[in-house]
Amino acid sequence: MIPDFPIVDAHLHLWNVKKISYPWLESNPILNKSYLIDDYRQACDPVQVDKMVFIQAECDISQFELEAQWVTQCAREDSRIEGIVPWAPLEKGESARKELDVLARMPLVKGIRRIIQFEDDIEFCLRPSFVRGVQLLADYSFSFDICISHHQMANTIKLVQQCPEVRFILDHIGKPDIKNQLCEPWKQEIKALSAFENVWCKMSGLVTEADMENWTEKDVRPYIDHVIECFGFDRIIYGGDWPVALQATNYPRWVETLSRSVKNCSQSEKEKLFRDNAIKFYNLDFPQQELIRAC
Repeated sequence: MIPDFPIVDAHLHLWNVKKISYPWLESNPILNKSYLIDDYRQACDPVQVDKMVFIQAECDISQFELEAQWVTQCAREDSRIEGIVPWAPLEKGESARKELDVLARMPLVKGIRRIIQFEDDIEFCLRPSFVRGVQLLADYSFSFDICISHHQMANTIKLVQQCPEVRFILDHIGKPDIKNQLCEPWKQEIKALSAFENVWCKMSGLVTEADMENWTEKDVRPYIDHVIECFGFDRIIYGGDWPVALQATNYPRWVETLSRSVKNCSQSEKEKLFRDNAIKFYNLDFPQQELIRAC
């Protein structure tokens, strides 16, 4: 069951290992090669993808500006790339303005993702300097992609409380332990997070949190349903998480799984999930060719 309209993929990764270093790929034989826009085009078939948002892919941090510049070049090759969400050193607090100023000069940049998931300090996101760095994003009209593991959710809620002017989106529904079918305290914390109207949630990455070789629709459905119940159809956004999701699924299978989960919903609700909300959250409704020429 594929949507009968062109969709927006709000969570796309690309990388060229010949140009940019990604140390984390070295231990992952499936992903440790270049994944380029032509590969994505082939992977999507038969899904119609009308627009994409590139999300930083955790390159060597010294190359984060180069990654954003490279993706800008990719957007010249495929104008469906209408947004870029790069990395930035938000833990520098007020001093992060230097890097944010550089990124703000790239017209396709819509927000920032500074991954919290890999930090050993459970209170990393509550460090005053990091909180201040996130708060700065409002000055640039940048959103913040939250990438955490489920055990970091409680402190993430405390971060959001301190940043009321920033638009947030939770990647991969907060990475609950789907493989072991653990729901609490994730369910309660998702409910609490959804109470903040400046927070949205991305329907992405679920299958890589499940049993990647043996997952079924039944495994992920309760998590999908709970997110919809909490956030409603006005604040949920589809994401493909390609090529990371290849560890567990091909591209059409994830689209079909999510689509079947909402098969009894209205056409308007389906279009919000798979298209309209991404355009709204990432501000994709500007003339793309003008932005590309400006880059």
